[in-house]
Amino acid sequence: MPTSRQLEQIVVVGAGVAGTRAAETVRQEGYDGDLTVVGAERHAPYHRPPLSKKLLTGKVHRAGIDLAPQFDFEARVLRGAAARELDMSSRKIHVRDDDQDRCLDFDGLVIASGAIPREWPEGPVPDGVLLLRTVEDCLAIRQRLGTHPRVVVVGGGFIGAEVAASCRSLGLDVVLIEKAEGLLLQALGKELAPRWTELHRQQGVDLRLAAGVDAFVGDGRVEAVQLSDGSQLPADLVVIGLGVAPATDWLADSGLHIDGGVVCDATGAAEGGTDVVAAGDVARWWHPLYEQHLHIEHWDHAGRQGEAAARTLLAGKDRAKPYDELPYFWSDQYHLKIQMLGATADYDAFEIVEGDSNEERFVAAYGRDGRTVAVVGTIPDRVYSYRDAIKSRAEFPPSRPD
Repeated sequence: MPTSRQLEQIVVVGAGVAGTRAAETVRQEGYDGDLTVVGAERHAPYHRPPLSKKLLTGKVHRAGIDLAPQFDFEARVLRGAAARELDMSSRKIHVRDDDQDRCLDFDGLVIASGAIPREWPEGPVPDGVLLLRTVEDCLAIRQRLGTHPRVVVVGGGFIGAEVAASCRSLGLDVVLIEKAEGLLLQALGKELAPRWTELHRQQGVDLRLAAGVDAFVGDGRVEAVQLSDGSQLPADLVVIGLGVAPATDWLADSGLHIDGGVVCDATGAAEGGTDVVAAGDVARWWHPLYEQHLHIEHWDHAGRQGEAAARTLLAGKDRAKPYDELPYFWSDQYHLKIQMLGATADYDAFEIVEGDSNEERFVAAYGRDGRTVAVVGTIPDRVYSYRDAIKSRAEFPPSRPD
């Protein structure tokens, strides 16, 4: 594929799904120059969604989550290497690799450094208080689950809810603490949060809503979680799920526009840089349909965005096509799979369009300014039927597809 600048040295920072798909795509599109992929983990790329579900419960083995390559690509791959600094003036990336400092030259850059989990803000924690982001985190938690611990999960977003569901499926006692009034409130809104809250209660989770954590109690090893009301919950294992933050520290002095991620235009070109694109959890892209910058932390979106960013890098910003695919995510909890298509940011209307939210099979729609912006459902793959309604900004509520 001809490029506008005939790039010769492309570096991809990040070896997750966004970075991997970007690296594959530049080769698939005909780029034959030098290609370097910098990955913070020592593992080959793997699927993250099973970490809170099937790998955590042992339903799949470690090898079962490896990310199968879509296309073979020739590249120098640095594993266990961390990008430390981006110098746009000299077009160099400073990398720490095996306790050595490296300097990588580039004329094209894909930023796909992902996100890092938010740690406990009050400082060091005792043994037994763990985060879940990497495969090592998952296997460490899974090993402790084998001792039949009393589990406390802090955070009622997707990671926390999925971990709680996984632990209950193993027959463990689980307490789930959430500072909001319901589970998945930010993702699903006030209309559906009670449905998921009730689901976890029905499955035996001890829910503590509108509750805060003051401290972890234990002499070297966690023994209890102290809540803001002074009460204590016995605990042998605590999993913290407080969300993630875009991995942008290494870009602090780069001159790129950083605001809740690397700010990009609709093609994925990073603002403040030349021949630099971003994709995945680290990026905030301008979405033409929603007319705002979106920061999407979902697996499917990251892979497709990585491919689009790679095409933008090769074509050049002026010739690149906007990326306007609808965000999609799913979450498996107990016997239900919830799927969402679209983005609910700033929605002002909600309606059940199929089934009943009090039952297990339903589809709900979200609207803004009289137009349909997203759908969520538990009927397998039914949300895809509403793709045209969202893409065409159909009047809200959308008509039920045939």
